[in-house]
Amino acid sequence: MSEISPVNGAVVHRRPRPRRAALPVVVRELTLEDIPAVFELGQKLFTPEKLPTLYRAWDEDELVQLYTTDRQTCLVAEAGGRVVGFALGQLMEKPRSAWRYGWLEWLGVDRGLKRRGVATRLLRQLTSRFIEREARIMLVDTDERNRAALAFFRKHGFGQEVRHVYLSRNLDSHPEAIARRETLEEPE
Repeated sequence: MSEISPVNGAVVHRRPRPRRAALPVVVRELTLEDIPAVFELGQKLFTPEKLPTLYRAWDEDELVQLYTTDRQTCLVAEAGGRVVGFALGQLMEKPRSAWRYGWLEWLGVDRGLKRRGVATRLLRQLTSRFIEREARIMLVDTDERNRAALAFFRKHGFGQEVRHVYLSRNLDSHPEAIARRETLEEPE
């Protein structure tokens, strides 16, 4: 495979990465017993160094809420008796609208099993479940710097990208936070 380097215009020859063989994986609905394993896998994948926005949002409450409200769209991939991936989605309906949306909120696969078809199988199964429940549009979002995720979703037909900016504010130096800490530290 050849590409033109964006830096100096030179032709760069790159060998395509070999695709590893598909893994014997079972994709099934998430069970209550799977929640600890899914949560632990998410903690390994969504780190503050690599994916800070996802790291901030990933917690047990989010996982349990998705499980309790939309269990049919919460899937796990299992191989060798352990959870190796997950796709967690929900169906969204807007009042006074005929449109129903399927939203893939979380997709994760054990790093050791990347490029083995696990994410594709999870995505296909979730897509089918959204279609069965009459979703007309499927949504997904990811960090614009997460090139692997963007390439994956584009490859699977997602498009119409819209940029969204997340802002944050550290409240540790806010006068109210300082005053609160000082109040808590005062001896009685």
